[in-house]
Parts: sequence; structure tokens; C-alpha cells
Amino acid sequence: MRIAFAALALVMAVPARAEPVDRWQPYIVEASARYGIPVEWIERVMRAESGGRTTLDGRPIVSPAGAMGLMQLMPGTWADMRARLGLGHDPHAPRDNILAGTYYLRLMYDRFGYPGLFGAYNAGPARYSAWLAGRSRLPGETRAYMVAVADHSAPLSAPLFASPRHQGAEADARISAQRIFFIRQ
Repeated sequence: MRIAFAALALVMAVPARAEPVDRWQPYIVEASARYGIPVEWIERVMRAESGGRTTLDGRPIVSPAGAMGLMQLMPGTWADMRARLGLGHDPHAPRDNILAGTYYLRLMYDRFGYPGLFGAYNAGPARYSAWLAGRSRLPGETRAYMVAVADHSAPLSAPLFASPRHQGAEADARISAQRIFFIRQ
């Protein structure tokens, strides 16, 4: 029940006047095609992170923790993705931010699978790895985030937060990459 309330609070935190994510569709489709991440996943992350907004009170959107832009990338993550992808200098440039955020989602997917990529994107891969190893707790914010961005067609009883060592046969039920990734024409 606490998770449901946390997810509701997260969804309600995005202002009603947020710019629609559809505005960024050409960049989202480009990033999806480049990095093999479904458009829907990119849209969900963007909605949860920034509500599709690039500014807040007339300034580029930056979280209290320092995350920047539509995909809310931390400065170190932005610098790493920028160097790897040859992006421009502005972390708030919508196209570059979406490309960097989507590539980072791809890296997290390759490392943690679905839905773990969302937990690692939000909490960071080191913290998420520590949780998987049973060395720490997953922050409530991250659990709520995973509920908000994971596939809403999955049953709520699905073990989103069970670590792999406790999932047993359910770990084998992960959706294969062949069934998730596709190219839209």
C-alpha cells in the first residue's frame, strides 16, 4: 500500500501544465531507433523525470540533486554520455538530452534487464547493485519510480522489487530482447 501511495505522489508531482512529451516525439523516435529502447519506455521516463518540461520558472529544469534536462541526467552521467556519443555542450538541449538519457537506459538495460533498468536509472547502478546483492535497501523514491515507469499492463503483484536471488523461476520469465526491441518504419 505504501508503494501505491508513493507512486501516486510521484505522478501527482508532475504539474498539470507540463509540456506534453509528444512535443519531443521526433527525438524520442530517433533515440529509440539508435539504441533499441522502446519509445514507450523513453516516454515514461521523461514523464516521470520532467513531465516533458525543459524549463521551470523560466530557467532550465534542474532537480535539487542536480539532474538536468528532460531525462534528468546527473552531471557525471551527462559528461560520460556526451563524451561517448559526441554530443554538444548543453545538457538541456532536448535532442542531446534525450539521446544521452536513452543511451544510458540502454546501458542499464544491458546490465540489469527489465524492470531493473528503471531502478538503476533512478538510484544509480551502484546503489541498485548493492540492493540486488542484499547489502542495502532500495529507496522508497526508487520503488515508487519503478512503479510509475514500468509496464502498467503487468499485474501489480509482479515482483518488481524482489531481488533475482529470490525470484526463482520468475527470473526466467523476463521478456527476451527479441520480443522487446523492434524497429518502427
